[in-house]
Amino acid sequence: MSIKAIHPEHRLTAGPKAWSLIGTKLGMAGLTGIGLLTIFVALMAVVQFATPNLAGNDGYYHIKLAQVMREQGLRPSFIWLPLTILNVESFYDHHFLYHVLLMPFTLFDLRLGAKWASVIFPALTFLSGWILLRGQRVPFAPLWALGFMAVSSAFLYRMSMPRVQALSLLVLLLALHLVFTRRYRWLALLGFLYVWLYDAFPLIVVVVGVYTALRWLIDRRFEWTPLAYTGLGVALGLVINPYFPDNLVFIYHHLAPKLADATATKVGNEWYPYRTWTLVENSAGALLVFVAGVFALGFTERRMNSATATLLTVSLLFGVMLFKSRRFVEYYPAFALLFCALAWTPLLNQWLDQRRWAKWAAPLALAALLLPGIWWSVQGGQNSLRDSKPAGLYSGASAWLVQNTPAGSRVFQTDWDDFTRLFFYNTHNTYLVGLDPTYLQLANPALYDLWVDITKGKVADPSGVIETEFGARYVLTDLNHKDFLRKAKNDPRLVETYRDDEAVIFAITSPGGGAPNAAN
Repeated sequence: MSIKAIHPEHRLTAGPKAWSLIGTKLGMAGLTGIGLLTIFVALMAVVQFATPNLAGNDGYYHIKLAQVMREQGLRPSFIWLPLTILNVESFYDHHFLYHVLLMPFTLFDLRLGAKWASVIFPALTFLSGWILLRGQRVPFAPLWALGFMAVSSAFLYRMSMPRVQALSLLVLLLALHLVFTRRYRWLALLGFLYVWLYDAFPLIVVVVGVYTALRWLIDRRFEWTPLAYTGLGVALGLVINPYFPDNLVFIYHHLAPKLADATATKVGNEWYPYRTWTLVENSAGALLVFVAGVFALGFTERRMNSATATLLTVSLLFGVMLFKSRRFVEYYPAFALLFCALAWTPLLNQWLDQRRWAKWAAPLALAALLLPGIWWSVQGGQNSLRDSKPAGLYSGASAWLVQNTPAGSRVFQTDWDDFTRLFFYNTHNTYLVGLDPTYLQLANPALYDLWVDITKGKVADPSGVIETEFGARYVLTDLNHKDFLRKAKNDPRLVETYRDDEAVIFAITSPGGGAPNAAN
């Protein structure tokens, strides 16, 4: 820099212009961000409010527990699954920070609160994708960011669930933005918060580890600090934790069965893979943008940089995981889109420098691809939400239990995934199994096997076993458990006390014929 360039007079005259230019750019970025966020909120609301129901089952549990936390404190006594590894002594809230963030949405109708949270959280996640693209100086970054709404209907459906996955993706996008812009120290805070948010926190270590390895391979610079800061944050989050050391035990129990063999015990459908053609139908856009990104690499004359290589590798990792389990559709489309955007950046910059027409033709081409993709994905997301079970499922049966059973009395239910709806409508009772069938299996394998046999109608006169082995005097079943219902009909101690189009409730009478009267 010359002496003239740093002379005070020159600083005084250039300063206001520079600050004016910076202010203008920041103002434009702010307006762009607000505009994008508004679009994301509007489109996610279109998907979300296609039905009054919540997407999936677990959202009913999450919003209800957030209400319980608001009313009883951040660490309420979790009494509702006493026979599982989530019993009151060992309970670990592995979505703790997510439930804290949900608490403001419990100040009004819980169902509507859950739906609005599932609009705002993914909208913020998509906005963080734009921040990442803008930080990498990707041409037409706002248009690329709108691609989040176009790449996959299954992705939008998963983002619309009142579950933590949208915020999990947000954390990973912010982590990549931090490493790409060399702001490594913030990774410690982000890793810490991720542990409190979700037990998928090892993903941040994997993503940052991929960047560290590729930075060394491509740029010939071994920077251990990003991985060190991330590891430090994760370690502190595990130890400085309101549930330490129960969190460590739970994390092992929760993840080990899924990683070892997801089919050993029948868990939620999200742990099983899509059929190949189903994946093509619901995520064709994500597959196409990944292929387009690969083609762009072939057309580019210069070597791929470490940021593009990181997104390519992360996309491949999540793609492989998606073929193993459909739940990873909440990650793969986003990273495939980001990889495509960075892969095309050198070509777009070259065209913009050499061809005047590219300045208007390129955004028009992107918009032409976006509009039908958004329409297709939003429509598909709406259709998936419309297939959700009714929000009022088990509300009648739950109301009967609240009014006619002792507080804390245990209910034997024949489906583990019914717990979320029962808990949403009824915290008066406790339940047998919920959230994940392995939680009961890990706590007591023999009791789990016995429960399965009873629900399949393999145990004659089940009332005695239910009362003595499970400590329950009330049984709730849906109408699809035909074999169990046949056994119940022939069991003189199982007395039907409630029935509607969704469920049947039985009370177990005493051997002398008396009705149950004590909490269990």
